[in-house]
This record gives sequence, structure tokens and C-alpha cells, in this order.
Amino acid sequence: MSLKNKRQINRHKSQYNRKHFGIGVFFIVGLIFVIFIGRFFYIGIHKNVNGVNLPQKVAQLYATKTEVKAQRGTIYDADNQPIAEDTSTYSIYIVLSKKAVAFGKREYLADKDKDRAARVLSQNLPVSYERIRKILDPVDKDTYQVELSNAGKNISLETKKRIASANITGINFKESEARLYPNGIFASHIIGIAENEGEKVVGVMGLEKAFNSQLTGINGVRSFEKDIHGTPIPGKKIKTRKAKDGDNVYTTIDSRLQTYLETLMTQAQNKYHTASSNAILMNAHTGEIIAASQRPTFNAQTKEGIDQVWRNTLVEDTFEPGSTMKVLTLAAAINSGTYNPNSTFKSGTYKIDGKAVNDWDTNGWGYITYRDAFVRSSNVGMAHLEQQMGSKIWLKYIKKFGLLKSTGSDIPNEASGSIEYKYPIDRANTAYGQGVTVTGLQMMQAFSAIANGGKMVKPQIVKKVVDPNNNKVILRNKTDVVGQPIRKETASRVLGLMQDVVYDKNGTGSAYKIDGYRIGVKTGTAQISNSAGTGYLTGDMNYVFSVVGMAPADNPKYVLYITMKQPKTMENNSSSQMIASIFNPLMKRALEEDKETTSSTPQIKVTDVVGKSTTEAKMKLSGAGFYVTAIGNGNKIIAQSAPENSVLLSGERVIILTNGEKTMPDISGWSRSDVLKLSSLLGVRFNISGSGYVSSQSVATNKTLNGVKAVNVQLK
Repeated sequence: MSLKNKRQINRHKSQYNRKHFGIGVFFIVGLIFVIFIGRFFYIGIHKNVNGVNLPQKVAQLYATKTEVKAQRGTIYDADNQPIAEDTSTYSIYIVLSKKAVAFGKREYLADKDKDRAARVLSQNLPVSYERIRKILDPVDKDTYQVELSNAGKNISLETKKRIASANITGINFKESEARLYPNGIFASHIIGIAENEGEKVVGVMGLEKAFNSQLTGINGVRSFEKDIHGTPIPGKKIKTRKAKDGDNVYTTIDSRLQTYLETLMTQAQNKYHTASSNAILMNAHTGEIIAASQRPTFNAQTKEGIDQVWRNTLVEDTFEPGSTMKVLTLAAAINSGTYNPNSTFKSGTYKIDGKAVNDWDTNGWGYITYRDAFVRSSNVGMAHLEQQMGSKIWLKYIKKFGLLKSTGSDIPNEASGSIEYKYPIDRANTAYGQGVTVTGLQMMQAFSAIANGGKMVKPQIVKKVVDPNNNKVILRNKTDVVGQPIRKETASRVLGLMQDVVYDKNGTGSAYKIDGYRIGVKTGTAQISNSAGTGYLTGDMNYVFSVVGMAPADNPKYVLYITMKQPKTMENNSSSQMIASIFNPLMKRALEEDKETTSSTPQIKVTDVVGKSTTEAKMKLSGAGFYVTAIGNGNKIIAQSAPENSVLLSGERVIILTNGEKTMPDISGWSRSDVLKLSSLLGVRFNISGSGYVSSQSVATNKTLNGVKAVNVQLK
């Protein structure tokens, strides 16, 4: 074949290949197009791609959802004053970068303002001018913003306002949810603390922890559709789910007595430097804990001192009670019929199976009666009583008095105690408070049987839990009689002997006399086990010194129990004088306040005035002895701050709401409690700061409250 023919054949083949390649490409492109169109129609019909709902995805793209924060519940004292409540704190950050410009406006701290900024910040924060000035000129010139370490964190609203009022560009604030403890050192281990964990505030100690689920609210949601600029689209439905605030916890603590106890405990701690001290004041009839504290303690607001001891030693620590146990031994002996006050025994030393029981004065007082055994606090006398009762009967009474098991109080981590009861000497030891361990709360429960005519009541710190969203009472604690270990006559006889401890010439409790009041007490001095558990510590200070007192002695309302462990010095005083520095003033204050409340200030039931005319309502309530504040200028009452048949003291404020426009009253001089009642009645949040009585309000008197979401109130 010629060269020419070969070239023609190759040319035809090439043309053929290109033609078929083109046809192939055409069909492939056509197939892809068909697939694309098919997919398009499939999506158009089914509106779903790989399991993703496209309309829903678009809606999410143009929708926004805002979380509405719920308030954590408030913990109140017995007078409805907040002990722990929600608040906002602020952290400062200062923008330094000159790149921080928005819409042509400077957002950073200018060099010319740094001196003034340092001056303002140092005047309002615990940090020096020099330190701040150094922070404002960092070594790295590219630093975008700086903070002021702990000094600029968790500052109050008042501090934030003072700094912000200087109008210095570049100083900014970040708001955070926080817990406010306005009283500082105030039953701190009982109330506990709540701390930020991520975006939630969680109780980590005390009632804050025990009632965390009730105190924690449920956040709400607000959602709406927006355009590409983030602006809500008109006509589109806004969906909301209201936030549910946490429940409020009302305690039995009397703030006046609690504050006084804290002062007395601090004074004693500064003077005697004990390793630990506890004090509990309880209503003997109801079991309500009126005041309680421990040392060491901490300031719940600043957390100062919290590293000293995390435990609530009132319920978590067990100890040998010593001679205060003799109150229960005597009661058991009388109730079981084995006690004869006039029988005698030889005091000083008593041997059981070759083991000695010694009186605190090992020489003893010769032969003395069993009445004197209690008055003089004879260990030997109590050991004899245990032997006469028999170990089974005595152990039965130990259990009947509620020892060796938790009281089941609302305070978390309560211990149960223990006992050594194997050998005769062990059993005898328990009769005067050795070889058996207890908690302070267990002893209070047992002592209530003596003060309360034989009826033993459970100690309680929480009065009720209320849902603030509907004012429904979720939990109401009533007096809980948990047993009657002794007869009424037995309790009366023990009370008489406790008075002899104070007023008999041989009694060990003469330091606890209080002018104008009859007191019954029993003192105690308990040895402390060594770390190995093989014996007891030696030395004049290695004891737990204690007292239990009941007053008025003829019909006790109060039981006060104080323990002070290992003081470093007695300051030339006896152990009783040391404890009396707390016992006497606190018990006297409680008795005087009780007398003043029941005798001088009458209690009055509130009349229902809802639906009555404003004039008639004012006349009825004022005539009954209440101080009346009317809100608005309407002619009919639609709500009142105190419900019908509730009992208030004469002169207390009752707020009535008329059917007219809601206006802001003058609340100068009002208490925190009255402000909170006003807040509840109006449905308006009041942001209260400070302590004492109202000194200023953010909404002027007689101004309308329509549209007002919050009122700021300063107490001084």
C-alpha cells in the first residue's frame, strides 16, 4: 500500500474516533444533566437531602432562640429576710487594641485616658493605682485586652455603676450570675454555699446542697424568625416558654439571735482560741433550730476562712459528750424505777472487774446521796446507777433517746455515732459520757424530751418550701414527735435536779445564773481519744468542755447546748466561765425577746379586705393595729400582702393593692421583708442591695409602674 493511501486511511480513522468520542461525551453530559434534573425534581418533591429536612434547616437559619434564665430560689430566715439569694456580679476587662473600632467609633482605652482609668479603678477596687497603671501598658503592644486578676472579678452592681459613671471608653463589664449571702458569717456551714459550675449555679454545701434540686429553676426559651440582618420578621409568631424560678426555702433561724450568737462565738474564739466550738439554740416544744454556729467558720460571701474546715461539725463530727450525758442517765434511772435520791454510795473511785471509775476529784466527798451525785457530777454515782439499771435497760434508753442513729434532719452528711458496750467497764463508762460518741444534733433531740415533758421532738432547720411561681407550699415541716422515752413526771424531776446544779452550794453550774430567770443546766468535761484510739490525751486543755441549759426552768422553751474543744488558754477563768461568756448573754437575749414578743407586743389576726372599698379596708386594718400602705388610687381592694387569718404583730405593715393604676410608693425606711412583700404583690422584681433599711429607690414616688420590670433599692 502506498504511503498516500495509508495517510488517507489514518485520517478516516481519526475522524471516526473523534466523531464517536464526541457522541460519547454528548451522551455522558446528557446523562449527567438528566440525573441532575431528576435529583432536582426529587428534592423539590420530597424536600429532603441525606436525611436533612431542608425547610426545617432554612427555618433554623433564619430563626433565633434566646434562653430566659430562671432564678435560683431564695433561702429565708424565720422573718422572711433573705439569707441566700440570686444576684449579678461583674468582671472588668479593658480593651487596649487600637484596632477596636466599630462604625468609625473608638472602642479602646486611649493613652490619654489611662491615668484617669487607673485612678477610678484603684478607688473602687482592692488594687493599687501603680499596679493598674502597669497592667494598662503591657509589654506586648499587640495585646487586645487585659483584665485585673481577682480584683476585677465578681464585683457588685454598686461598684460597677460607680466605675461606669466615669464614662471611660474601653472599660467594659461582663455580667455573671452569682449567689449573694448578705449576712456574711451567718450559720455558714448550715446554709452552705452555691457556686458556678459552667453556666449553672449549684449547691455544694449545707442547705444549698441538700435542697439543690428544689432551689434550681428551669430556664425558659424565647424563639422567633429573623431576616439576614438578624431583625425579627414582622408578622411571624414569637414562641416563648416562661422560665420557672426555683423554689424558696424558709428556715427557722432567728436573724437577731443568730447574729448575736455569731458575735459571741467570735469574741470567745479570739479570747480562748479553741480547736473547735459549737452552739445550738432550739425551741424545745417544736424542735425548731433558732440559732446555731461553729468555729472555725467562714464568710459565705467572700469565702474567707472556708479552707479551715469544710465539714458542718454540728452534724458531721462525733464526740464523747462527757457529763452532759448524765442528764439522760439520770432520766433513765428515774424512769426505770432504780433511782433513789436518798441512797448513798462511796464517792471518789469505784472498781468494776478490776478497772477503776474515778470522779473528777479522785478523793471524792465521802459517802454522798445519788441526788448529790448528779449535782456534784460524780462519775462513780452514774456508774452505780448503770449497774443498778442493768446494761440491757440502759442500752434500751440510749436507743430510745435517739442516739446511735441519725436524727434525719435536713442538714446533709449527718453522722450516727458509735458505742463501746462489750465489757462491764465499757457499759459503766457510757453512763457518764465516755465510750459513746454523739453529734450535737442527736443530743439536742434527746434533751428535748427533758424540756418537753417527756416528748422527744426532731430538730428541724427548714420550716417550709414554697414554689414562687404559684405560691404553692411544696413542703411544710410541722413539729415531729419522734418518741416519748420518759414520763412527764420523770422529765420534771430531772429539770429540778438541773436547777440544783445551778443553785445548790455544791453544784457545778453556778456560773450560769441569769438575773431574772430560773435556769437548769448540766456541765460536762469529756476526755478526747488519742489518734491511735488506744487511750485519752493528757493535759489540762485536752478536753471537750460543754454545757446544756434549759429555760425558763419551770416550763422550758429553749434548750441551749455549747461545746468548746481544746482551748489554748482559759485566761484565768474556769471552763464554766469560758462557756458562760456565750451561754448567758444568748439565753438571756432569747428569753427577753420572747417575753417582749408575747407580753409587750400583741399578736393580731389579719382580716380579709379584698373586694372592700379602699376607705373601709384602711379603717379595718388600721383599727386592728396594723400600719397600712395602699398602692394605686383605685376605690376597691384587689389584693393584700398578708392573707386572711395570718398572725402579725401590732404595728406591722400590711400592703393593700387597689384596682387603680399601679404606682410606686415611698418606701424610705422600709425593711427588706416589707420590700419583698411589695415585690410579690406588684409582680415587679426589686433588686435589693445593702443591709438595713431602704435609703433610695430607682423609681420615684407616685410614678407609674406600667412597663417597669425591675426597681433598684438600696438599703443602709
